[in-house]
Amino acid sequence: MTRFTRAELEAARDRLLPDVVADGLHVLFCGINPGLLSAATGHHFARPGNRFWPVLHLSGFTPRLLKPSEQDELPSYGLGITNVVARASARADELTAEEYREGGRLLVAKVARLRPRWLAVVGVTAYRTAFDERKARVGPQERTFGGTRVWVLPNPSGLNAHWTARTMAEEFARLRVAAEARPSQA
Repeated sequence: MTRFTRAELEAARDRLLPDVVADGLHVLFCGINPGLLSAATGHHFARPGNRFWPVLHLSGFTPRLLKPSEQDELPSYGLGITNVVARASARADELTAEEYREGGRLLVAKVARLRPRWLAVVGVTAYRTAFDERKARVGPQERTFGGTRVWVLPNPSGLNAHWTARTMAEEFARLRVAAEARPSQA
C-alpha cells in the first residue's frame, strides 16, 4: 500500500468517494463516511486496521479476502458499498447530526433507485442518528425502504473493541444467510 504524508491525507479531507453499486444488489453495505485514507486511495474501508474486508470474507460473502483496491469486484457477488455521509473526514465524530440526517434522506433515495434486497448499515450509532431510531440494536430492523430490508451491523473500525473479527463475522454471516434466502423466506 502506498504511504501517504500527513499533508496528502489532509488534502483528501471533504473529498467524495464514489459508491460501488449496481441495480438489484443482494446487500448494499453502508459505511458511516470515508476516512481520509479511503478518500486518498479511492477505496472504501482502506485503513489497514479496518476489519471490513476480512470480516466480509470470514462471513462467507466473498470466496477470498479482497483488498480495498479490488472493491469493484463486489457487484459480481451481489454486493455494493456506499456511505451515510459522503464527505471524507479523519474521524466520524467530526460529522454533525444534521449531516447524518441529510445523509439518511439521500440514502433512502439511493436505495429506492438501486433496490437492493438488504441495506446493511455498519455502525449502530450512525443508523440511530441518521434515521432517528434511538433504540436500534445490531441485527435486522423493522424499518424497510420500499422493498429493501435493513440490517444494522457492528462498525468494523479497529476502534470498535466491543466486537472481535470473529463475532463480527458471525453477525455478517447472519445477514448473508438472510440475503441468500428467497425474499419470501427472509
